[in-house]
Amino acid sequence: MRVGWKRRAAHCDRAVWSSGRDVLFRASARLWVVAVNGRDTDLAGKKPLRPAQPPRRNGDADPYRQTWAGMMAHLRKHYNGMCRQWFDELEPLGIAAGAIEVRSATVLHRDYLRKTCADAFNDAARTVSGRLLSVKFLGPGDEAASAHESMAMLAPAAPAPAPAKPRPVEVAPPLPAEPAKIARSDDDGLSSPRPERSIPAEPIPLRKSAVTIHDTPNKYETLVVNPDYCFENFVVGHNNRLAHAAAQAVASNPGRAYNPFFVHGGVGLGKTHLLQAVCLRIVEANPNAVLYYTSCEGFVTQFLECVQSGEMAQFRHRFRDVDVLIIDDIHFLTKRDRSQEEFFHTFNSLFQAQKQIILSSDAAPEDIPDLEERLVSRFKWGLVAKIEQPDYETRIEILKTKARLRGMMMPDDVAKFVAERIESNIRELEGAIVKIQLLASVNQQPLSIELAKQAIGERVTLPAGEPTIQSIISVVTEFYGIRLADLQSKHRQRSIALPRHVCMFMARKCTRLSLEEIGGFFGGRDHTTVMHAVKTVEEKLREDPEFPPIIAMLEEKARAR
Repeated sequence: MRVGWKRRAAHCDRAVWSSGRDVLFRASARLWVVAVNGRDTDLAGKKPLRPAQPPRRNGDADPYRQTWAGMMAHLRKHYNGMCRQWFDELEPLGIAAGAIEVRSATVLHRDYLRKTCADAFNDAARTVSGRLLSVKFLGPGDEAASAHESMAMLAPAAPAPAPAKPRPVEVAPPLPAEPAKIARSDDDGLSSPRPERSIPAEPIPLRKSAVTIHDTPNKYETLVVNPDYCFENFVVGHNNRLAHAAAQAVASNPGRAYNPFFVHGGVGLGKTHLLQAVCLRIVEANPNAVLYYTSCEGFVTQFLECVQSGEMAQFRHRFRDVDVLIIDDIHFLTKRDRSQEEFFHTFNSLFQAQKQIILSSDAAPEDIPDLEERLVSRFKWGLVAKIEQPDYETRIEILKTKARLRGMMMPDDVAKFVAERIESNIRELEGAIVKIQLLASVNQQPLSIELAKQAIGERVTLPAGEPTIQSIISVVTEFYGIRLADLQSKHRQRSIALPRHVCMFMARKCTRLSLEEIGGFFGGRDHTTVMHAVKTVEEKLREDPEFPPIIAMLEEKARAR
């Protein structure tokens, strides 16, 4: 037996030929291959070996889990604000039809991922795998593909060993045999050697797939329910104890406990959190329950579109054939007579069928302007609960809870520092958490008071010369010759409405008061009225060239007092 030559094959398809009889096979593991002259009884009559994954030694990372962990690491690095703790509970199933199938715990988790996280997950899958893949989210009852490609194929390949220094080998002279013929795939299933595919080093840019992964969404689909907005994550304090208890009672016994359930309060105080917590609890107890969760604007828009297209039957079926109807910001129903009439009949239909109705508003039913009395009385049939601004201790707990949901542990001193400086609403608290988290990630620093100072400032101080709401009202009433009682009255004649609008505009521009606080100085009006006043004055400033000097003069006088 005479050795022709030998070669080491490393994790790739490589053709090895002998100097005698031509033998082609694939080497997928680390093997020493010796090709000999003459007939090899072990290889004779056998087909080439199929490619196989290299054996995994003890201590090696599982390529399947390594790929998924790489995707999670990419999300936490590039989409930190989107990541949630329950992402660790997602179950990757494998690859089918160019998509990584991932199963979530509930249908609500699936819908939330589809509507808010799809692009980020697609970017992570393509960057880590180096392939044009998408991510398909499945619920617990969704059918997965019958066959999956293993995600281990996506694991980054180990770097090829450096080529060994060439050594002289003894090569036998060629025998006078007939020339070698390379067998093609058409003949016996073999193929010519192909160059190795390499995974690109640079991340693939985020791009939307041209293929629709999920079913076509409904034109009138409901609002997204955030899985984080559950009762367990709702911080209870003196400001919201009644609303929280009522919401739990409604979720436990929908249609019978408090119907309708009407919750109202200022902007960013937790009304939406309570509404979505009720949705999550009802679906958890009864997965077959039919809920429709939308905003008042969505209700009005769908109503107008269906009137124009003649699809009122479908509209009524959508809103009346449900177990629970949840409408956010119902105060936007004001000044819409036809929409109010349609909602009146929808309300009656659901109430008589003992179906649960849940509404939220920035104002109590009797304080919503231009709302029909018959709707006001029906909104008061059940329970009306108000949410106040959170106190200092509640704000600290809210900060810690929100930070924990984002995977951070906020120290007590940092939470106290932020709670002392942000008092208005929960959304501003959450915005501060996002800023602090971003700074901590960029600077690679732990959470500290110094980092919080960079995010929200050293201390809250009023700008020099800032006028008070009382000085603004005094200057405006003197200029227009009216009384404070006129500004706070319900009168809408131009001689009173314009000064009222000017006061609201100046208060919004020159003070740090919120919309609700400004409205409270003018007869308890809600924030939408203040927004309308500001918009009216801004339009007049653009259209009337004589109006800007008046505003400037009034502002100067107010600052001087």
